Amino acid sequence: MLKMPFSLAIAFAMLSATVAEANDGRYGTRPPVTVSADLSAPWVMQLTNGSMPRVYAPRRVVSQPQVYQYQRQVVRRGLFEQRQPVMRAPVQNVGLAPAQRPVKSRFDPMYLPQMVDYDTKEKAGTIVIDTNNRFLYLVMGGGKARRYGVGVGKPGFEWAGSHKITRKAEWPSWNPPKEMISREAAKGHYLPASMEGGPENPLGARAMYLGSTLYRIHGTNAPWTIGYAVSSGCIRMRNEDVTDLYERVDVGTRVIVI
Repeated sequence: MLKMPFSLAIAFAMLSATVAEANDGRYGTRPPVTVSADLSAPWVMQLTNGSMPRVYAPRRVVSQPQVYQYQRQVVRRGLFEQRQPVMRAPVQNVGLAPAQRPVKSRFDPMYLPQMVDYDTKEKAGTIVIDTNNRFLYLVMGGGKARRYGVGVGKPGFEWAGSHKITRKAEWPSWNPPKEMISREAAKGHYLPASMEGGPENPLGARAMYLGSTLYRIHGTNAPWTIGYAVSSGCIRMRNEDVTDLYERVDVGTRVIVI
């Protein structure tokens, strides 16, 4: 028998060991790894130091509402049969009618006092209240008037007519009529029989009483209601505006409500 050199024998032995290791399965093709669908599986918790993995939701894209322009038309009835544009104002509109109820703390600047052109036969110093368009005009003469925004009677409490201011009061007390007390009590709202004047008083800073009626031009502690039909027939103004008007008119001033 031929003898194999010692170095060749060692190489052959190492090759045989390598083949044996390759055949024992440790270096063969491994099966695919199956990942648990449960994100709280122990292996995931281990990778994240025990905290839950962050899951990202797809970002929502919110479309902006379209902005439309509208032009409000002031319609004079009776004595002032004419149409004239008042102003243009941007309004966010999503296909619904404008809100009919006031939003607390929101006041439309179109109702701020301003001088406007006003063609009328009434003499200077006369007050004309356009309840349809929520404006009070103090006629200044020369085709001009000082215009204020007002709140007017809600449906069922509208009225029209001509009266004179018979009394003026600063920070007036409030004595709600019995009819109003009964009407509000039926709704679960209980009114006091009388309330002293002050910032919490619904009549606000000033009041001008109209003839022998229960109606007044007065201030309000809810200025966001200006421009809406919310009262029981009285004409309400912001406290700043009713104070300004109060200083400009006297007892005996003619008031026309249309």
